[in-house]
Amino acid sequence: MIAEGHTRQGPATSTLARLVRRTLATEWHGIVVDPVRRLARRGLSGLLLAFVAAFGVVLFHDIAQHPAGAVWVRRLGGVRADLPLWLSLLRTPVSLYVPALDLPVWAGITQLFLAFALAELVLGRARTLLIAYTTTLAGTLTARLMVALGPGWWGLGLPPEAGRVLDTGPSAAVVGLFTYLAVVRRAPVVFTLTGGSMVWESVAVPNLAGREHLIAVAAAIVLALAHGRGGRLRTSVRTRLRRLAVPRLHGPTAARPACRPQRPRPATRTAPAPAPVSSPDPHGPPPPRPYPRTHRARQDRLSR
Repeated sequence: MIAEGHTRQGPATSTLARLVRRTLATEWHGIVVDPVRRLARRGLSGLLLAFVAAFGVVLFHDIAQHPAGAVWVRRLGGVRADLPLWLSLLRTPVSLYVPALDLPVWAGITQLFLAFALAELVLGRARTLLIAYTTTLAGTLTARLMVALGPGWWGLGLPPEAGRVLDTGPSAAVVGLFTYLAVVRRAPVVFTLTGGSMVWESVAVPNLAGREHLIAVAAAIVLALAHGRGGRLRTSVRTRLRRLAVPRLHGPTAARPACRPQRPRPATRTAPAPAPVSSPDPHGPPPPRPYPRTHRARQDRLSR
């Protein structure tokens, strides 16, 4: 009985170990090895967005330490749910660089730099900015919707006091970038650490920021899945357009046969080989010379 149990658990354990090892190797290559190679190839220019994001957070943090500077930072990047929609949309890009008041700045700069560095090296600058802004905007608009719903609605609504909470900081963008990278690069460990920490935060400390982080995770997952299907959709559309363009360029395909029959080629006649010319005997008489035409014509006249 014990031997049979060991033989049954052995293949399953080895298969699970191989699967875990393969998954970790793929994640290590996609999250660490490949970005480091791209960084070595591109140099520090591949970390432009990471340096700009970290420098912007530090700059706005230093400006907000003064009373006059805090007022201008709040006017430029302070987003609240009770503001008009156009003003919130106008301040949302700047709010990415305004640190949250209840969170330590220097602890979040490392996560911010790492998220933007990996995303810029793997996804490129344009897509990194798109993912960061989209996830932040999704959290901001969802917070406005929750405040508009009011308390109730199975726990989705928020009281009106939540609309006066200052909603700033790059945390939603950082969470969205890590989640997007985890889905695109198939990194379950990074996805578990990112999504699991956000779920734990929203359960342990139920506040507006925790809900916005969950919305950022959901938006990043949708964008990552749409990115994978978008590439397949573009490929299929290009293939169909090429198939539709072939009859226009070469005429209708039904008018010409699919395969033209090959005509039999006529047999080529080979010329007979010339007879071998015997070399004249040096001791015999010379061969007779042919008469010219004028001499032959003269002999014909005399014979007549």
